Amino acid sequence: MDRNQGRNPRTNGTRGSYAVGDERRARILDAAVTHFARWGFHASSMARIAKDVGITQGGLLHHFRSKEDLLVSVLEHSDEQDVERFFSRNPGNATEAFTAILDLAEYNAGRPGRTKMFNVLAGEAGEPAHPAHGYFERRYRTVIDKITAVLQRDMADGTVEPGTDCEAAATELVAVMDGLQLQWALAPKTYDMTGRLRLYADRLLRSITVDGSGMPA
Repeated sequence: MDRNQGRNPRTNGTRGSYAVGDERRARILDAAVTHFARWGFHASSMARIAKDVGITQGGLLHHFRSKEDLLVSVLEHSDEQDVERFFSRNPGNATEAFTAILDLAEYNAGRPGRTKMFNVLAGEAGEPAHPAHGYFERRYRTVIDKITAVLQRDMADGTVEPGTDCEAAATELVAVMDGLQLQWALAPKTYDMTGRLRLYADRLLRSITVDGSGMPA
């Protein structure tokens, strides 16, 4: 019996082309992370990224219309993975929210290329004209708002001290995480980013909980 009998060559070919396209798009994103981490956005070259992937610049532009489009896609793809891995469900309390942040920090320590890229681009994006400025502005606002909401809910439940400035606590936690991450990127083999963040999260939690409880051991 003919192995192709009963198959639709056009459908199979289309499915195969989609798979190739998805695989190539993933390789472009991975290469872009390396380039943005090393050179930042402005000094990165679409031609060099395409060369590393083994395609022409025209082939790269088939998947991403511009370097700005590629940058946003890299950041959004990374965020989608993080949300799915660590924030797929809403934390039940501040301890769970802080634990998710610590888990993310530990995960970041295992992917230095992406983490370095984030540090470089976040610094560059302070300029309002930078193509990632809006992304980072939204990202920080979203993360801080989520942590703030959990702390406010705990305060309403009586587990967080009345009058706690929940937004300030959330902002400080995110700032400390990013600051430690930056220091870790300078000397990753000698710096325990997750351990230091855990110590800070424990102190912060003890300072705002009614019973003085901190992070679980």
